[in-house]
Amino acid sequence: MRFQYRYYGASGVDNSASRTEMRFVPDTLRPPTSFIADVGQRLPFREAISALHDVVVADGRYQAPDKNAYKAWLAQNEEALLAQFQARSADLRARQAPLREELAQVRAQKATVLKPFFKAQSAYFEYIYRTDRTLWYLLDPVITVHPDQVFFECFSRDESSYAALSCSHEMFDHVGQFNCGTTNIDYSEALYEEFQKIRDYKTTRLTIDPGGFQVRSDDDPAFIEPKIDVPDSWVRGFLQVSSAMNLPAHVLDLHPMDLHNFCRVLRRRRERAGPRSIRFVLTPGEPVRAVFEPWNEEVVCRRSPYQGNTGAEIRIWGRRRLLLLERLLPLARKFRVHLMGSGMPSFWIADLPGMHFTLGLSGWTANDWSQTGNFDLLAPRGDVDDDSKARVHAALAKRWFASADQLAVDTGLSRMLVERALTLYTQAGRVVYDLNDGVYRLRELTREPLPLADLRFASTAEAEAATMLALHAVQPATPEALPDGATRLSGVARSGERRYRAMLVLDADGRIIDGACECNQFSQHRLRQGPCPHMLAVRLASAPAPMQAASA
Repeated sequence: MRFQYRYYGASGVDNSASRTEMRFVPDTLRPPTSFIADVGQRLPFREAISALHDVVVADGRYQAPDKNAYKAWLAQNEEALLAQFQARSADLRARQAPLREELAQVRAQKATVLKPFFKAQSAYFEYIYRTDRTLWYLLDPVITVHPDQVFFECFSRDESSYAALSCSHEMFDHVGQFNCGTTNIDYSEALYEEFQKIRDYKTTRLTIDPGGFQVRSDDDPAFIEPKIDVPDSWVRGFLQVSSAMNLPAHVLDLHPMDLHNFCRVLRRRRERAGPRSIRFVLTPGEPVRAVFEPWNEEVVCRRSPYQGNTGAEIRIWGRRRLLLLERLLPLARKFRVHLMGSGMPSFWIADLPGMHFTLGLSGWTANDWSQTGNFDLLAPRGDVDDDSKARVHAALAKRWFASADQLAVDTGLSRMLVERALTLYTQAGRVVYDLNDGVYRLRELTREPLPLADLRFASTAEAEAATMLALHAVQPATPEALPDGATRLSGVARSGERRYRAMLVLDADGRIIDGACECNQFSQHRLRQGPCPHMLAVRLASAPAPMQAASA
């Protein structure tokens, strides 16, 4: 998928003895978006924006060791090693001694002469590594201006970590006129280095520059028009985040020192065998306990009692990504953690002065949001007529952010219908769910509508479920209402020549919270990779007729 931008100039930071000017250049091909204000919380902002950069460049995938130095050493010493191996007499060894000393001197002189070359070569290879397109498949950071906050969003290199920095207008001084909207900003590695020069004693101004929107001539040489080819996995991954945020979760608050203890364990130890997980033991009214496996080292969070109503044991993997939060520890008041379940996503929200930093982690480091984290499948789905969708979008556009209940009142539609419409807009990249405030926010991820025909099915599981429904290969049973307000669905789905019995439990909001199936996918992965095609088919077949028609 190709994305084209048009920037009037380049983003930059101007530093002087008393003032820092941060100027972000927005995409002029999108509706005008601007914001100008002085940053009140300078050091927290510097650390938060730097942590956002750390997420952008993070890559937890396995990196093969660099053997170039060893191969160079082996090439230099191969003859000596071979001669040493073949030496058979003291006479030969004695004759080799002065020659080796002379050769060592020559090689030492050679190393001295070539040292600047090897240093430059190393810097060059590091540059190639950092700018390799296979590692930098990502859009420029997305920034959104709303009436109450400005927030930045980004993904990591390996697409396993999502980060959002939300800056309340209250943390800014002298907020000028601003235009609400979403845009991409021109961003470079040099900007990060300039961010480190922000100081508390210097006035710091944040500017999302509106100047490019006022230029009349399209031939102005200041325009920069990059074109970036982005894989579908990146786009779909961004769309998955809101659905993952809206999943039922166990919520707990951690003191910054508790998270510091987590990082301390990870810094002190290096696992050599699995399981490489953190096992959270949650008991209502008691301190949160975190067990680091495979060492079974327990960290008791005595400052952080679990306030939930039901106990649970939850494992999360890819724990070293928590080190991305280290530089926020001195500034954070607390960390609110949303645990969706074992092997499921988790969200870590740092409460900073005037800001919130949200770090979203997929179930495993190698498990990105799009390929195996089919969490949009867990959100309520159904048919919504075009008029209702337009009314919901128009109501949200007036407010810029709102809860489903507020939009239901504004539109006169049922809450479930509003939720379904918001889910469709979330999947289209036009709305994002704010986990911290519990509201939906208008956020147009792209300038042009995404090709939903290509992105209609987030996975082959959903496509197979729709096919089974169209072929009338699903026999659903009567839904069963459970005492806690949930609903149990069951049935038989036919795939090829085999028949599979499937069951799933929906909560009061229509989300899948439990399930089972006789197929191989469920036996191996449970719900960690999303529901299997047979569970999805049973859900679709048990739904009212309009939802079935929409999925057929």
